[in-house]
Amino acid sequence: MHVSIREFKAHLSRYLAQAQKGQPLDITSHRKVVARIVGVPATESAGVERLIASGSAQWMGGKPVGAAILLSPIGRSMSEMVLDGRE
Repeated sequence: MHVSIREFKAHLSRYLAQAQKGQPLDITSHRKVVARIVGVPATESAGVERLIASGSAQWMGGKPVGAAILLSPIGRSMSEMVLDGRE
């Protein structure tokens, strides 16, 4: 699709949305192509969307919260194991 610079600037959001959907844009100046805009597809994970759609996972719109994991103090510490491994 050929789009003049003036038209591109006037409707930037619309043309960028088209490019992201896969429609390459040739930007023209005085009817000569001066640039080509090629969109980058969205990076959303289809797997996550499928889990949310099936009800297996949910997202409330905030940052993820880690699970409440409690580590037991039984045994040696990680630093002791690392030091032993260096010998």
